[in-house]
Amino acid sequence: MRILLACLLVLLMPEWDVDAQFGRRRRGPLERMERDIFPGNTFTFCRIEYSNYTGNDDWGYRRRGSWSVDYPESDENFSLRLSQITTLNVNRTEDGRFKHVIVRLDDPEVFKYPFIYMLEVGRMALSASEQEGLRDYLLRGGFLLVDDFWGDEAWRNWEYEIAQVLPPDEFPLVDIPLDHELFHIVFDIKEVPQVPGLGSFWEWQSTGITYEGWAGRYDEYGSEAHCKGIFDRDGRLMVVVMHNTDLGDGWEREGENYEYFRNFSAPKAYPMGINIVVYAMTH
Repeated sequence: MRILLACLLVLLMPEWDVDAQFGRRRRGPLERMERDIFPGNTFTFCRIEYSNYTGNDDWGYRRRGSWSVDYPESDENFSLRLSQITTLNVNRTEDGRFKHVIVRLDDPEVFKYPFIYMLEVGRMALSASEQEGLRDYLLRGGFLLVDDFWGDEAWRNWEYEIAQVLPPDEFPLVDIPLDHELFHIVFDIKEVPQVPGLGSFWEWQSTGITYEGWAGRYDEYGSEAHCKGIFDRDGRLMVVVMHNTDLGDGWEREGENYEYFRNFSAPKAYPMGINIVVYAMTH
């Protein structure tokens, strides 16, 4: 069934109206058959607003900060697709829109949400209260997905920041093997998907490169996508880290280019994201 569903997602793509605004399309058979698989858990997409380095250089982000990349289309589009492909009960506002929230780690509101999402953590710089909030959240049963950061420099920053939250000798970052349930709970995923941002998609068309390394220059960490995790003392997976890949852009930009949708959003970004959320909500 899982292999069939993954194939159907690709085969159905011509039926998806990706040129229209998101959500204005015909209902396909994938939606009709898949909705009876999972029990009705409630899901709200919760994005974390975190403190980050705001140095006056080319990496500085204006206005809100790097935590806001791909917002809000990524959160809204993913919530829609999750509601169409599974029976998870995705929260809606009173006027029928999909509910998504932004919460800080030092805000008690974070404990209302069993799943939280962070991205672009290469310039993240958590305050002491944010570190404490994230530590408490994770050890009390919360689940964190980290996405969309590339290369050595960004990895070293993430590694340093999470070490302030969870001591690595007690909570090591480890590779999640491909036979783990995370890769098979809904879609049967055979490799860690590498999804480039839409901007890098144009380079991929001429070079075949999906790594966001400028002009093909790769660092010592390599150009492969990685899926790493942190488990609690009881063996519960509480953090999933997607490095050298950008699931969020695959969700946000799905309606902007049909070839991008066909090659990255449908077969890679959505299956991986849906697997992660369903795993988080059922464990």
